[in-house]
Amino acid sequence: MKAEPARTLMAFDYGTRNIGVAIGQSVTGTATALPGLKARDGIPDWQQVKRLIDEWQPDAFVIGMPLNMDGTESEMSQRARKFGNRLYGRFGKAWHAADERLSTYEAKEWAGRLGHTGSYGDNPVDSMAAQMILESWMNDPANACWLIRATPGS
Repeated sequence: MKAEPARTLMAFDYGTRNIGVAIGQSVTGTATALPGLKARDGIPDWQQVKRLIDEWQPDAFVIGMPLNMDGTESEMSQRARKFGNRLYGRFGKAWHAADERLSTYEAKEWAGRLGHTGSYGDNPVDSMAAQMILESWMNDPANACWLIRATPGS
């Protein structure tokens, strides 16, 4: 039996002021929160994004899609999709949409249990949400095919 190739994925929890970031590895299905990015009206410092990508060398990106509770897209999910397309255009790596409903709520609860106070410098909620989004995406059996055999633009 042939071993699965290791895939490194970088996830983003898109927001207009802050963008959470996490890095994960497909073999273990685990992710780690990274320092988040500041954004101005949803636009990050692209040089900072490039430095992250150069450092971690992800094979693809996972972008949290803030869907409405009924599963339809919101204005924010359209902006997150545009962010994913910009990542692809700048860095030439595939991106995958991931349902992120309630991830920020769960990350806030998790951060509170860990004793984070809520001030931005001490509150990694956005990146914790990105970590949860990425782990959920990697552990979804529907994504197993990509994790084994990555194809551009999938």
